[in-house]
Amino acid sequence: MSEPMTLLMLWTDWFNLFKHFASISIASVGGSLVLLPEIHHFLVAQQAWLTDGQFSASVVIAQASPGPNVMFVALMGWNIGLNAGGYGWAGFSAVLCMIAILLPSSILLFMTARWVQNNSQRRSVRAFKVGLSPVVISMMIAAGWLLATANTESVRDWPLWILAAVATLIVWRTKVHMLLLLAIGAVLGASGLLTAL
Repeated sequence: MSEPMTLLMLWTDWFNLFKHFASISIASVGGSLVLLPEIHHFLVAQQAWLTDGQFSASVVIAQASPGPNVMFVALMGWNIGLNAGGYGWAGFSAVLCMIAILLPSSILLFMTARWVQNNSQRRSVRAFKVGLSPVVISMMIAAGWLLATANTESVRDWPLWILAAVATLIVWRTKVHMLLLLAIGAVLGASGLLTAL
């Protein structure tokens, strides 16, 4: 991970961090990864509480680790806390971010799940489900684009883009298991074949 920065975080900043994650929590339809562009804008571009490297590393480490996708939020909180004063603040910030991102969406899910199940045959519920699919797909594409282009050198790394396009086509058009594709990508990355091109 990138070296920690030095931040001066006031209690109003901690409240704003909590408020921001709580406010975007409900928009996490399709998973928390769809929130990456908004989180990046707030934490990196607007507040400068994280560097691009810390942001990207938080997402990559969380996705490589076993567990839920939302763990990247805890790692971002951890890094903000480290930047603000060390390990004590890191733990506080990680818990703060996780509560903020999970609480509103969990309450909403709890309140609406039974209603949707009981009314699944209604035209409005079916239309909402069908209409939400393109929104979720678009948000996932935006999150992927943000991660792919955060590092300016990766934009010019054409073998990586070709590999990503081929993997996307394989996942879309075949039944090849994703773990096999991940293993192939790991071998190609570790061998240095992609960087040699």
